[in-house]
Amino acid sequence: MGLLDKKTKRGYLYGIRRRWLTSSFFVVLAFTAVALGGLAFLAPEDSLVQTAFIIALGLGLAILIAMLITNITFIRSITGPLDQITKAAHRISEGSYGIQIPKQYNDEIGDLTDAVNNMSTRISQSETLKTEFISSISHELRTPLTAISGWGETLLYDETLSADNRRGIEIILGEARRLSKLVEELLEFTRMEDGRFTLNVQQIDLAGELGETIFTYREHLRRDGIELSYTPLEADLPLIPGDPERLRQVFYNILDNAAKHGRDGGKIAVRMALEDEHVAVEIRDFGPGIPADELDYVKMKFFKGKSARAQGSGIGLAVCEEIVRYHDGQLEIKNAEDRGLSVTVRLPI
Repeated sequence: MGLLDKKTKRGYLYGIRRRWLTSSFFVVLAFTAVALGGLAFLAPEDSLVQTAFIIALGLGLAILIAMLITNITFIRSITGPLDQITKAAHRISEGSYGIQIPKQYNDEIGDLTDAVNNMSTRISQSETLKTEFISSISHELRTPLTAISGWGETLLYDETLSADNRRGIEIILGEARRLSKLVEELLEFTRMEDGRFTLNVQQIDLAGELGETIFTYREHLRRDGIELSYTPLEADLPLIPGDPERLRQVFYNILDNAAKHGRDGGKIAVRMALEDEHVAVEIRDFGPGIPADELDYVKMKFFKGKSARAQGSGIGLAVCEEIVRYHDGQLEIKNAEDRGLSVTVRLPI
């Protein structure tokens, strides 16, 4: 609450109006006193009149200084709480749902504080409900998907199956695996949201982990008609702390996205390089890339874009960024200069 509002409790608007009227009166009074004080240089020296004018000059300057100090204090009493609310709003926009701002005043600032706190609480409740719902549905889907995959693989062993039936069962298995992957991504998302997302950190050979991932994925891409090239690091890379399973998950996810969205390019290029105190793994496809207006949103949860190939849950890259962030690294996504999309994972050495 402002300095003049503490007694009136009528809010900042009333306080500002009263402050303006009071300031105007004292400014006029101060300048009048200063003007009178200026006459001291025209009055006879050591006279009572000169002394009075000097006193008026001092009084006018004192009033001006006092008004300056009180106005600065009054302005800070407004800007200080607003700055606190602005910072809290930025934190909420970045995902810190549920945070509360201490309410100190019973005026417009207090009303704004209540509104922001209520918004933060409601968003937090909505996020919690969404996470619980996703977790529940994901667990419910796992059992039937496991049964479908198991029976589908069993039926494939039947030698009496016709070619069409066999092809149909393979399609069912492929879709079941795709749904299983979506379920796992959703479960991973719920672990991130409720704080159960952890890393099993150990000293790892990142070049070896990446090479093994590429060896495993290359044959899969070759069947889809996509060439996968790899430019390894020429220098020896020291062991770095990390979770090998989680990092392989990141590489698999990025390669899968590159194969899905960059299929038209016919190839994917993977390169490892040293950048200052970081090791960078760049995975690039040669497809159409991502529209410029979507680049800032591709790592947001549940964002899928307008592409016809934007299938899936829309949280794969969000999970990847969280894993990389847990490793104190960075995940950068940008369109290549000529064609395609470049995704770079940077990890500290």
